[in-house]
Amino acid sequence: MRVALFVTCLVDGLFPDVGKATVTLLERLGHEVVVPRGQTCCGQMHVNTGYARQAVPIIRNHVEAFADADVVVTPSGSCAGSIRHQHADVAAEHGGRRLAAAAEEVAGKTYELSEFLVDVLGVTDVGAYFPHRVTYHPTCHSLRILRVGDRPLRLLREVRGIDLVELPSADTCCGFGGTFALKNADTSTAMLADKMTNIVGTGARVVTAGDASCLMHIGGGLSRLRAGVRPVHLAQVLASTAAAPMAVAVR
Repeated sequence: MRVALFVTCLVDGLFPDVGKATVTLLERLGHEVVVPRGQTCCGQMHVNTGYARQAVPIIRNHVEAFADADVVVTPSGSCAGSIRHQHADVAAEHGGRRLAAAAEEVAGKTYELSEFLVDVLGVTDVGAYFPHRVTYHPTCHSLRILRVGDRPLRLLREVRGIDLVELPSADTCCGFGGTFALKNADTSTAMLADKMTNIVGTGARVVTAGDASCLMHIGGGLSRLRAGVRPVHLAQVLASTAAAPMAVAVR
């Protein structure tokens, strides 16, 4: 299958190894991965902050970048949620019916990584090897907007060598929420403190999730605590093998 990768602006700018891991994983499973050069941001930040009209050019660019793709995969539940549940509605209100129809078409072939692996490819064992104690945080958008359910956990349970431990109150928010963390810093910090307490309490050395944004928020807090827990994206866990392990250094 020919897969178009939507890298996301956060991964492209701050966490390129997540994008590389996604490509490694999909190619290992026998698929061709292309990265359309015209892609930029999905516009989620603009829409969520109330600038829906200003998001229209971004949505138009995204639609044009992925119009010819057979299937689009992204290592972000947050961005997949925006594409699937915001683009067409915003385009219909501010960009016209033609753009709305095109956005709907792209949305219909866009998948978050765990959705694509489990629902489209029909695999849970991707040949991964990750000999570390790991806990999984289900990010809000993947859990509540995309409803990925236990797909990431089904993938993680098949990883060889992993010691997967349950995260207490896993479905509570980490407090990031994009601009929420900036506009409501005190509330965000309190939510993060609860999440970190639960993560550290598992004894895990790694916390994984399907969104680099939430892992950035959680990882920053854990680093300040010197908790000895490292944030690692789901794609990186699944891309790791015995032949090419991903080193996990913890402090």
